[in-house]
This record gives sequence, C-alpha cells and structure tokens, in this order.
Amino acid sequence: MIPIQELLNRIRWDESFGKGDFEIGYYDRVDGAINRIPLSDIHIMPGDHFFFSTVGPDGAIHEIPFHRVKQVYKNGKLIWHREH
Repeated sequence: MIPIQELLNRIRWDESFGKGDFEIGYYDRVDGAINRIPLSDIHIMPGDHFFFSTVGPDGAIHEIPFHRVKQVYKNGKLIWHREH
C-alpha cells in the first residue's frame, strides 16, 4: 500500500490517472463511521503532511489528520484503503 500523500500527489500530477471523480473516506470519531467527501472539497496546505481541511455541512472548517483517511474512491470504485 502506498502512503495516502503519495496517492494524492499522483492524482494531482498524473494527468491520465487524475481524470475522474475522486472521493476520500475518513473516519469520523464523533459519528463512529467513515464519511465520504469529494476530493474537490478538501484543501491541502502546501508542505503539510499531517492534515487537510474541509468545510462541513455546518459551515465550520474541519481539520482532518491524514491518518484518519481510510478509503479513496475513483468513479465510485474503491482504489485504496487501509484497515480501521
């Protein structure tokens, strides 16, 4: 399994691989479940290898550590995962 940051870089920089609709599934400790969000809804600060940000349904900004990312989907198909 490749590290999540490496996969996200490939999606960003490999034009042929990066075509499609991507979603990430991260473990939400409050819900106790995996939440899926479009990759286009996350913001990664350059050089930050620990967190990404997203705006939740409540309008608040949430910082999610990369270690809580458990799944990545491309066009609805699971292409990457790690155990909970």
